[in-house]
Amino acid sequence: MIIYNKLVRDRIPEIIQESGDECVVEVLTEHEYLKELQKKGNEELKEYLAASNSKEAIEELADLLEVIHGLTQCHGFSIEELEKVRQYKKDKRGSFDNRLFLVEVRKKV
Repeated sequence: MIIYNKLVRDRIPEIIQESGDECVVEVLTEHEYLKELQKKGNEELKEYLAASNSKEAIEELADLLEVIHGLTQCHGFSIEELEKVRQYKKDKRGSFDNRLFLVEVRKKV
C-alpha cells in the first residue's frame, strides 16, 4: 500500500481502478480544497522549474494552468474574469515580452 495524501485530477481514481488496483479517496471541503490547490500549485511550479527540456516544461505549465483554473474558481471568479484582470494589468503595466531586467533605480536629488 502507498499513501499519497494529495490532491489528484478527477479521473485518477478511475484510471487506478482500470489498472486493477483499488484506491481510497475523500471529497475535500472548500477550505481543504483551496489549501490543497495551493500545495499542488507549489508542487507543479517546482516540477516546472526542474524540467530539463521544453517538452517537460510544457507538460508542467499545463498542470500549473489547471491549478490556476481551480484556484480561480475557489476564489469565486471565472477564467474570463481572470483573463480580464490579466489584460488590464498588461495594458496598465505591460507584459514581459521585452525581457526587461531592472538592475537599479537612481533617485533624483
